[in-house]
Amino acid sequence: MATETPKPKLLWNSENVKDVAESVGISALNDEALKALTQDVEYRIGQVIIEALRLMRAARRTTMTVNDVALALRVLDVEPLFGYDSTRPLRYGEASLGPGQPLFYIEDEEVDFEKLINAPLPKVPRDMNFTAHWLAIEGVQPSIPQNPTTAESRSQDLLPKGPGANPALNALAGNDNVSVKPSVKHIVSKELILYFDKIQAAILDDNPDEEVVRLRQAALGSVRDDPGLHQLIPYFINFVMDRVTHHLDDTFTLKQMMELTNALIENKSLFLDPYASSLSAPALTCLMARKLGTDDGMDALKEQYDLRQLAASLVGRIARKYSSSNTLLRPKLTRTCLKYFLDPTKPPAVLYGAIYGLLEAGGPEAIRVLVLRNLKFFDSGILQPLKEKSDGSIDYEMLVQGLVHAVASLAVRTAGDAANSVNGRASDSELSDLNDFIGPIVGQRIASSGNRGLIMTILDARFLE
Repeated sequence: MATETPKPKLLWNSENVKDVAESVGISALNDEALKALTQDVEYRIGQVIIEALRLMRAARRTTMTVNDVALALRVLDVEPLFGYDSTRPLRYGEASLGPGQPLFYIEDEEVDFEKLINAPLPKVPRDMNFTAHWLAIEGVQPSIPQNPTTAESRSQDLLPKGPGANPALNALAGNDNVSVKPSVKHIVSKELILYFDKIQAAILDDNPDEEVVRLRQAALGSVRDDPGLHQLIPYFINFVMDRVTHHLDDTFTLKQMMELTNALIENKSLFLDPYASSLSAPALTCLMARKLGTDDGMDALKEQYDLRQLAASLVGRIARKYSSSNTLLRPKLTRTCLKYFLDPTKPPAVLYGAIYGLLEAGGPEAIRVLVLRNLKFFDSGILQPLKEKSDGSIDYEMLVQGLVHAVASLAVRTAGDAANSVNGRASDSELSDLNDFIGPIVGQRIASSGNRGLIMTILDARFLE
């Protein structure tokens, strides 16, 4: 008599998987798919537990900690979602300071007020009562529940005491009945406060005198090289964000703020990884603000474009330097620049900043994957109308120059390719395909360079999926 093969019993509740599927819009999930997904969840959780056990044993411990699970997720190349080591990814928000003046900032976490009200109340403290017991008998402390043990008394000795003690440490030690005092302000020495004031005054002094310029450069050099500025990091960042927010009409102040940010990044003794998003927000504002400075003369316009290039280089440096500690930073910066680049309502200066930001934050690969396939529509929808409206204007020329520079970054300068680009010339059919793929305006500028290797690299991008 044949016996039926017993079905494997699922350890994970399949209703949880079904609820998650419905939360992302998948309502019709059949039993076979639900079973397969549940088994996969069990397998993944087992992977994390096994890896966490391995890390626990490597540390010669018998108790698994939250840090073991967080490290196991990191080993398995999964973003930590549980434990105290995980951090909420910061999101950029955009605010308008006037007619089309964007300001980038970091959005605060929203708290559901209803959940806060309906949260369970803390435990009610026990009523006060008094009892009598022997603290010591002839110098010997009896082992009764009312007297602390040796281990507890040792931990009590290690707790901070005195008027300047931190009450948070007492609360972490389990002493819930300590008197809570308001937290003190961040204390900075008078020397550092004086140093900070001197740096502000020197950086913001726009006097063209040679001595003032030398003092300004010395102030930036001090921020770049001095090792004892850790306590001033949040003050410098707040200073930069405040000046960029309220002085978008002053290109000198904006440039000085970008120079100060660059000096902070170049200081090897400062740990700026937690402040990477805060550093990139004012740089994004200077990169893609609709209007910077004033429109008085050609020199003012050139200063604005130079400022956007400086801001783009800062965005790229931040994305490259802090991508290892903040894996979401570089994709978020690239995505923000791409959003502005694909918006046809933005003025040419903003599009110029967006293409340079894409090149610096995402690199040539972002240009090859994200920009090339959109250049033909960019040519017909933005460049052609702009050329007819203001032919030869600085906005049109700078935008085309930025696009050509971004596309030219795809050139592979090896020995063989260099010889190819000099000796070989692109055929007429290849040039025609180039104009059809990226548009005639940028295509003719690329064709005039005579770099056949670059042209073939651009044409190969047509087959990307």
